[in-house]
Amino acid sequence: MEQSDRFNREITEFLAPIASQYPNRSDISFVCIGTDRSTGDCFGPLVGTLLREQGWEHVIGTMEQPCDAYAVEQAVLDAENCTVVIAIDACLGKPQSVGAFLAKAGPLQPGAATGRRLPPVGHYSIAGVVNALSHKPYITIQTTSLYHVMQMAEQLAAAIAQAWPGSKRILKWTEEERVYFG
Repeated sequence: MEQSDRFNREITEFLAPIASQYPNRSDISFVCIGTDRSTGDCFGPLVGTLLREQGWEHVIGTMEQPCDAYAVEQAVLDAENCTVVIAIDACLGKPQSVGAFLAKAGPLQPGAATGRRLPPVGHYSIAGVVNALSHKPYITIQTTSLYHVMQMAEQLAAAIAQAWPGSKRILKWTEEERVYFG
């Protein structure tokens, strides 16, 4: 079995009981942490953008409106009304873990790799290991392969869509109408 297939299976297995316990999509809020100004740290906003395209109602953090270090505190407050919050962020890890998703019940601690102290986020957390931890984490996250990060974001968004069937991809979104295909 290829390593990416194993990572996909593991994240799908993590999401399945959450979706079973909270089947109503309107009860779920995703807080997708990161910035569009860093190739490695755009993992969260890329996932958020893909989730919006799937029709998820409660998504904080997209490529258009990232949830970066300056917006995390407000995001925690904004997500309080949802039954369950799933936090998504990029992280650095062991070389053999690059491409993996570190998922757990419990909050995510954003900014840990770069030494920032930000409030914990989420009832559940998913961190995508976008690159190997180095002695210069800020430079490493800045110079991570965008192609690799995009693949990981697509994998996670697909796993979420599989866990909560009924996702609809938005083709065009205006104030007056939404056109879907699915």
